[in-house]
This record gives sequence, C-alpha cells and structure tokens, in this order.
Amino acid sequence: MFTILVAEDDKNLQKLMAAVLKQNGYEVLCARDGREALDLLDTHHVDLIISDIMMPEMNGYELTSSLRRADYQLPILMVTAKDTLDDKKKGFSSGTDDYMVKPIDMDEMMLRVAALLRRSRIMNEHRLTIGAVTLEYDTLTVTRENESETLPKKEFYLLFKLLSYPRQIFTRQQLMDEIWGLDAESDERTVDVHIKRLRERFSHFPEFELVTVRGLGYKAEKHI
Repeated sequence: MFTILVAEDDKNLQKLMAAVLKQNGYEVLCARDGREALDLLDTHHVDLIISDIMMPEMNGYELTSSLRRADYQLPILMVTAKDTLDDKKKGFSSGTDDYMVKPIDMDEMMLRVAALLRRSRIMNEHRLTIGAVTLEYDTLTVTRENESETLPKKEFYLLFKLLSYPRQIFTRQQLMDEIWGLDAESDERTVDVHIKRLRERFSHFPEFELVTVRGLGYKAEKHI
C-alpha cells in the first residue's frame, strides 16, 4: 500500500482529499502547512505529496524547493487557486511534477496521482536498487545476483527506510515511531537488535553498510 501526504490548510478540502484517497486504497497523512509536512517526512515513508501553495508557516513552493534541495525524489502534485502561467512556471521551477488548479475534480486528481506513481516507477516496481542488490518492498525480499532472502517485516522495513535515505541520520525514536508504531510497547533497544540482525545477514554485501552514529542513531552508507 502506498502512502500519500496531503499538505493543505483548508480543513474541508483536506478531509475530502483524504477520504477520496483512502477510498482508492491509499494510506494518507495530513499536514496543514509545509513545516508539518517536513515533520511527517522525518518519521514516515511517503510515496507522493499533494501540496497546496498558499499555506501558513511554509508554503508549497518553499516545501517543494526544500525537498528537492535535500534530494527527495518522490513525486509532488501541486494544488492551487493560482492559475496564471507565471504561477505554474514558479511551481515547476521549484520542482513540482504536476499541477492542478482549484476547484479540484477528485476523479482527475486520482488519475494524476496514479500517473505520477507510474511515472516514478513506484506503482509498478516499488523497489530499491543499490548496485547488484535489489529490495522488493511488496515481497520483503533482498536479492543479490543468485542469492535471495525474504526478511521479517520489521527488519525489511528498517533496511528499506535507511537505504531509501542514504547518509541521513535517523534517531531510534524516529525509527520506532514509523516502523513499530506510536503505540508500540517495545523500547528503543528493539531497533538495536534489528540493526544487529541486519548487519549479520548482509555483512558480506559490499554495496552498503548500516552505521551507528554515536549519541544519535543510525544511517546507511552506500558503497557503489
């Protein structure tokens, strides 16, 4: 299942978008502005963003530009009441992938979401490739040449998260909140145990390593 983040300060429109997306089988996260969206991205895996432009704290242009500078490549669909060519140029220049003008036709929005996911090769593949190594999200498998291994869910999600954002440091609490859930009874040592297991499984893989950042948490390093 794919997760879509809706950044929209109009509560009624935000609720409507979220409801339609959920009806179509997507997980949905909601933010009222760009800053809340960035906070959610720190703790959740997101496949696509739908963002309004005019929002408090941080607008859609600033959010998109910030994500592209940080090398986030996920698709972004910008939604706005601004329909001039200059507004659209500004949106595309900031790094958005597509553009819709309010009032929003929900059927059209769903078509654009599906097209963006296909275009980014997430819909068809939902995979991550590092050199000779391939992680298949839907089957929880890690493959290298003729070697393939299916991981327990938590181990796979942890590895996929770290390798999706190489060199980005994640605290144990961030990883706990996203992978085990906010209400999980496990403590942060659970992350340490899973990291140890992953290191043992893939110690012979030269393509990547999981690095402990003392006092902070963990990050992945690619060696390709």
